[in-house]
Parts: sequence; structure tokens; C-alpha cells
Amino acid sequence: MVNPGKRMNILKTKVALTRKRTILPPEISRLHMDFALRWNDGHMGPRKFWKTCLPRLKFWNPAVPMIINRSSNNAGPATLSIYFRQAAAAAAAPTTPAGSAPKVNFVTPLAQQPHSSTTNECPAPLPEEGERVVTIEMKHQHSDAILQEFLQKTGATVLQPSPDELNEMRQAEDLKDRAAIDRSIMKKYIDDKRAEERLLARAREEAEAIRLANQ
Repeated sequence: MVNPGKRMNILKTKVALTRKRTILPPEISRLHMDFALRWNDGHMGPRKFWKTCLPRLKFWNPAVPMIINRSSNNAGPATLSIYFRQAAAAAAAPTTPAGSAPKVNFVTPLAQQPHSSTTNECPAPLPEEGERVVTIEMKHQHSDAILQEFLQKTGATVLQPSPDELNEMRQAEDLKDRAAIDRSIMKKYIDDKRAEERLLARAREEAEAIRLANQ
């Protein structure tokens, strides 16, 4: 049987990815995030968006390159750049039939995707021919506000979870609550055991002191 802790982590990861299934429109060619390594001076929101929202976007849109450029300059800007194909290029992209759910794009080979940087080596590039870019100023914004502006400017489709996924979410929450109770019980057991060991050690020291005094 698989370790319950591992099962919990796998379930939590799956739930986190499926909770907000966001499909980007085909005219979006790439995304670029630029923010500081540390959260100070207004970079907390961008950092949280990167950690909580971007993995879901990448999971459901694997073909869209998402480049992260970070630096040690907290006084600098924090921007999210969204690159759109122009009308002619977007018309050539595969479309989704009316009335059907958006499909996930095919995956671009990893070797062809740009690389991210933690040393400010990959700033947002200029739009190429047939592209336009829309930016979001993320500095001093909450991650939820960044997400809402992102959804508004991209026109992304957010699909609701299925009944099975909702059931998995409930299971994950139940496991989380039970894990908190188990941790509390285990902590009390360990604390009590350590307190008992300290008492025994003190008693042994006192007994040894009495023995030495009576010699």
C-alpha cells in the first residue's frame, strides 16, 4: 500500500491543478513575468501569482511558453507581459468548434522553448512581427487582483470542476483536517515523552548526588 503521506501529496497536487482549469485562447503566443527574487517592496503579489497561478496555467496550456525573469532589484518594476498573435496569425491557429469545451494545445518541444532566469538575463522581448503585447503592472497588487486582470485581458476560459473533481477536493480537505489532528496528537505524545525523560534524568542525577554525599 502506498504511503498515506505520499497519497495525500499527490492528491493535493492534482486538486490544486484542477481547481481552476484555465484555457488560454489560441491567439496568445507566450507569457513573460518580470519581478524580484524577494517579496519586499511590492513583489509579494507577483511572487504568489507565480507560485500558485502560473503552474495551473502551464498545466492546461503546455504549448504556451511562459518565461520568468527575476532579479535582485526590488526597486524595479514587476510586470506580466502577454503576447498576442495578430489577426492573420491567429486565424491560422486551430479553433475550437462552437459549443464544445476548449482543448489543450499541443506541447512545444522543450528545446524550442525560451529559458527563464534568476539573474535578470531574460527581460521581456519586443513583440515579433505578427505579435502585439499587453502588460499588467503587478507591483503592490494582490495575486487575486493580478489573476482577475489577467483573465480579463486574455479572455481565458475558466472551466468548472467536474463532480468527481469536487469529490476529490472534499477528500483532500478531509485528509488535511485529519492530518492536522494527527500532528497535534503526535506532538502531545512527543512532548509528554520528553518531559518524562527529563524527570527521569533529574531523578537519576539527584540519586547519584545523594549516593556521592553518603560515601
